[in-house]
Amino acid sequence: MFNQTTAYQPQASQMFITPSMSICQSDYPLDWYQPEFIPYAEEYLALPDRKLTTILKWMTPYMQQAFKHFDNQLLLLAHYYMGGDIVRLVEQFQGQIGDSYQLALMAANNPQKSVIIESAVHFMAESISILAQPHQQVFITNPKSGCTMEMMAKDFMVEPAFEDLNARFGAENILPVCYMNTSGRLKAMTGAQGGAVCTSSNVKQIFQWARAQNKKILFIPDQHMGENVAYWLGIKNIAYWPGGSAGAQYSLANQNAATLKQFDEAELILFSSFCAVHTHYQADMCEYWHNQGYVTIVHPECRNEVIRSARFSGSTAFIWDYVTQDTAGTKKYAIGTENHMVENLKQHCQALGISVVNLAEAPVKAGSVGCGCATMSRNDP
Repeated sequence: MFNQTTAYQPQASQMFITPSMSICQSDYPLDWYQPEFIPYAEEYLALPDRKLTTILKWMTPYMQQAFKHFDNQLLLLAHYYMGGDIVRLVEQFQGQIGDSYQLALMAANNPQKSVIIESAVHFMAESISILAQPHQQVFITNPKSGCTMEMMAKDFMVEPAFEDLNARFGAENILPVCYMNTSGRLKAMTGAQGGAVCTSSNVKQIFQWARAQNKKILFIPDQHMGENVAYWLGIKNIAYWPGGSAGAQYSLANQNAATLKQFDEAELILFSSFCAVHTHYQADMCEYWHNQGYVTIVHPECRNEVIRSARFSGSTAFIWDYVTQDTAGTKKYAIGTENHMVENLKQHCQALGISVVNLAEAPVKAGSVGCGCATMSRNDP
């Protein structure tokens, strides 16, 4: 299905298990678990503490039974945004860590693994399933683990945009592009109209392809990433379709002449859902760390003012590789993305002599500590 250029072999993290390392996730009520998981949840909640060494001792017999039962056909996958403790648990049992699209490739490029267990969020499990080999089964550790940006761009919320824009301009003149961080249904809607799915790594290239079609681009979501690509490519005329439930209620028929003119003149129409995690970062945080001699790298889901101020921006995988390889040669990096990812990177780089700080640690905003992905944290041991 995929050639070698799409394969991704992640590095094992250098986050070593220590006796004091504890699980960062809070304990959840039993009714948060699927019925099949409750017996295990009861055992987990009854453990004397949440130290990783305690949990490993409890988990190991179960994992040994699982690997014996599936005869080496089991593959564990986790996203970079999982806490370092979960990352270490997954790696301890021969699992792999990656970005959202990379996780899908890891499964597809390992056809000998027929049972894929994903510890991240729902749209990532869907993407793994879409690209999986026919014989591969994909499971998510917690189906309630979602993505707020994806949940603000459900198919029923976006469908009015497709319908109204197609009616006003003709479906042949609307080219949808959806982000990897969307549901399988939205990806299908996009593909059915000749559009494309992009990642944070290739979004600029996908937009360049889309612009060459001489159509209006409907980008679903992320609003901020769309604004950033417009900035990079010099796209000036932008119109906005509301995100979330407001998008489901929005109609061009109810808009005034000035708003309709914006849509008529727009080269790019943004469906306005976004990642709340990345809105915590500010431009002056970048300036602070620049003055301290740090190279700043942020995710393209950050607001445009932050993108303009940071030295570099890129996907989670780009950030991880750029820093761990000390590409800038400074050994000092300030990172603007999800907190667990930054903390994992910080721990990994300690053994490499590379200093990593969270961009939000800059003393420019009272009480700012960045933000973790709360929904992904619903995956516990």
